[in-house]
Amino acid sequence: MAKVKWAEGIEYVSGLLTKRPKAGSMHSDHCSALLATHRVAATENPVCTRLYMVGPYKRSTAITSNELDARARFIAVAAAVKARKEDLQHITQDQIDFKAQKDSPGGKRTMRAYLWKVCGEEYDQKHS
Repeated sequence: MAKVKWAEGIEYVSGLLTKRPKAGSMHSDHCSALLATHRVAATENPVCTRLYMVGPYKRSTAITSNELDARARFIAVAAAVKARKEDLQHITQDQIDFKAQKDSPGGKRTMRAYLWKVCGEEYDQKHS
């Protein structure tokens, strides 16, 4: 994934930026494509355009322990958020807490972002 900054006057680009590969050849060694996306969903992140390379990719460095830790944290927090969204014991209190912090400075504007914050903090407390 790459962050994209377009030339002045171009607000965003979305779609396939290279010639469309032949069917069935996306996974061959000689085929690659660039795909640009523009996010329209509400979020706190100001970066809304991404550029993806589809096709063969070889990493130039080994995966670091920090990257492995970040991946493990992401997987664990994502699972915790999913479980907490469906847990009837937490739903009412989470909604009350979310509404209380929503309009405060630094408050999360979406319920999903709030749950990621709460579950992330719980994960960090357990693993610090």
